[in-house]
Amino acid sequence: MEKLAEIFHVKHPTGLQQGLAERLGTLVLVMFGCGAVAQMALSRGTHSTFLTVNLAFGFAMLGILVSGQVRAVGSWPVDGKATRAIFTTYPSEHLTLLNGFFDQVIGTAALLVCILAIVDPHNNPVPGGLEAFTVGLVVLAVGLSMRFNSGYAVNPARDLGPRLFTALAGWGSEVFTGNGYWFLVPLTAPFLGAVVGAAVYQLTVGYSTEGEARCKKRRVEDVTTTTTTTTTEEA
Repeated sequence: MEKLAEIFHVKHPTGLQQGLAERLGTLVLVMFGCGAVAQMALSRGTHSTFLTVNLAFGFAMLGILVSGQVRAVGSWPVDGKATRAIFTTYPSEHLTLLNGFFDQVIGTAALLVCILAIVDPHNNPVPGGLEAFTVGLVVLAVGLSMRFNSGYAVNPARDLGPRLFTALAGWGSEVFTGNGYWFLVPLTAPFLGAVVGAAVYQLTVGYSTEGEARCKKRRVEDVTTTTTTTTTEEA
């Protein structure tokens, strides 16, 4: 084991290694989350519920700890066509493509605002090591409050990978063309939502806390400089 550790140890992780670590974290997220959805759908709700699915996705965020980086669906009929929803997200019948797009933008923006608040070093960040658990609670809150329309992909990696799998596993091209090419919504909307969330946080909180931190640092430097100058003059 020590020889293997020496062979694979790298002081400065490459892009490939970072990518593999991030994929491992995504695997944990999708495996636990989709596993809970499959359990609910295939057992027709007897071995899992809406709440347990959301809990699974929330706690699956502990995959962040695996990689070192940062939807559940409702009860679907269990037949060859509908089981595709076990793996990826689809809109409810009442939802239009445009409304679904804004739904994903809002969900992702809300998630980003909370994540930035959690990791912001100038805004009472959570203790080190608890970031993944806290983000998981945020994901749980998003799922419990926003999954009705189309679930909450809020992450292209959570939706696209499983969608490719369902296309290869027998569901065919319909996973991309169905519902008016719905797959484009969870693939693109989260990017806009992330930008909106980051902008909202920075404009309302981030710039203010960063400015206060800079002023505090400047005052400390001024006091240090004054003290040093006084000491030098006395000497």
